[in-house]
Amino acid sequence: MLLSLAALAGCGFAPLHGPEGTARNLRGRISVLAPADEEGWALVRRLEDRLGTPQEADLVLAAQIRIGETAVGFLSGGEISRFNVEGQVDWQLTDSTGAEVLTGRERGFTSYAATSTTVATTSARRDARRRLMVILADQIATIILRHSA
Repeated sequence: MLLSLAALAGCGFAPLHGPEGTARNLRGRISVLAPADEEGWALVRRLEDRLGTPQEADLVLAAQIRIGETAVGFLSGGEISRFNVEGQVDWQLTDSTGAEVLTGRERGFTSYAATSTTVATTSARRDARRRLMVILADQIATIILRHSA
């Protein structure tokens, strides 16, 4: 393991979030446009966790979220027992002049079990959608941070 670390140090590897990492130059500079729904709020929260709460934002991130569900598990009586939740986020990062800096489309999925109670199924569905937004926000943040390096 020490040899691996020494090899990485020799090749110029530096962590993005370290004291000298390039990510610190982006922290608090990106304002994410206000979301329209619960999934949007989850996406914004996670992006701000990763990129910092806007302080002196000179970049704007806009995101369009699309989510769909597909039944993938069935009980012997034909009732649905499991759903996949697929999501896509088209996003654009622009500077203060409105010029496009970076753009992308991220996709991901998660799933949840449909149980016998409506309350438990509704809770599982909401949790799956929040988890999906974390997955997609992490993909977006990784691309932005990698681009800043």
